[in-house]
Amino acid sequence: MTKKLKRSNNQMIAGVCAGIAEYLGWDPTLVRLGYFLLSVFSAGFPGLLAYIVLWIVMPTAEN
Repeated sequence: MTKKLKRSNNQMIAGVCAGIAEYLGWDPTLVRLGYFLLSVFSAGFPGLLAYIVLWIVMPTAEN
Protein backbone atom coordinates (compact mmCIF):
# COMPACT_ATOMS: atom_id res chain seq x y z
CA MET A 1 0.00 0.00 0.00
CA THR A 2 1.57 3.27 -1.09
CA LYS A 3 0.86 6.71 0.26
CA LYS A 4 0.32 9.58 -2.15
CA LEU A 5 1.08 13.20 -1.48
CA LYS A 6 -2.16 15.16 -1.86
CA ARG A 7 -3.58 18.41 -0.57
CA SER A 8 -5.69 17.88 2.50
CA ASN A 9 -9.30 18.80 3.21
CA ASN A 10 -8.02 19.97 6.63
CA GLN A 11 -6.93 23.25 5.13
CA MET A 12 -6.27 26.79 6.24
CA ILE A 13 -5.37 28.20 2.82
CA ALA A 14 -4.95 25.43 0.24
CA GLY A 15 -4.25 22.29 2.28
CA VAL A 16 -0.59 22.03 1.24
CA CYS A 17 0.94 21.94 4.73
CA ALA A 18 -1.76 19.62 6.07
CA GLY A 19 -1.27 17.33 3.06
CA ILE A 20 2.45 17.13 3.75
CA ALA A 21 1.72 16.44 7.43
CA GLU A 22 -0.72 13.64 6.58
CA TYR A 23 1.80 12.10 4.18
CA LEU A 24 4.56 12.13 6.82
CA GLY A 25 2.26 11.23 9.73
CA TRP A 26 2.99 14.49 11.58
CA ASP A 27 0.79 17.06 13.27
CA PRO A 28 -0.46 19.64 10.72
CA THR A 29 0.04 22.48 13.21
CA LEU A 30 3.75 21.68 13.54
CA VAL A 31 4.20 21.58 9.76
CA ARG A 32 2.39 24.91 9.38
CA LEU A 33 4.53 26.46 12.12
CA GLY A 34 7.71 25.08 10.58
CA TYR A 35 6.72 26.41 7.15
CA PHE A 36 5.97 29.83 8.63
CA LEU A 37 9.29 30.02 10.47
CA LEU A 38 11.22 28.84 7.43
CA SER A 39 9.48 31.43 5.25
CA VAL A 40 10.12 34.28 7.69
CA PHE A 41 13.80 33.43 8.12
CA SER A 42 14.35 33.02 4.37
CA ALA A 43 12.99 36.51 3.58
CA GLY A 44 9.49 35.21 2.78
CA PHE A 45 9.61 35.09 -1.01
CA PRO A 46 11.09 31.57 -1.52
CA GLY A 47 8.58 30.12 0.93
CA LEU A 48 5.67 31.85 -0.77
CA LEU A 49 6.87 30.72 -4.19
CA ALA A 50 7.29 27.12 -3.01
CA TYR A 51 3.78 27.15 -1.49
CA ILE A 52 2.22 28.42 -4.73
CA VAL A 53 4.07 25.80 -6.79
CA LEU A 54 2.95 23.02 -4.44
CA TRP A 55 -0.61 24.39 -4.54
CA ILE A 56 -0.60 24.02 -8.32
CA VAL A 57 1.25 20.70 -8.53
CA MET A 58 -0.30 18.71 -5.66
CA PRO A 59 -3.60 16.99 -6.51
CA THR A 60 -6.57 17.53 -4.21
CA ALA A 61 -7.90 14.84 -1.89
CA GLU A 62 -11.02 13.08 -3.10
CA ASN A 63 -13.06 13.57 0.10
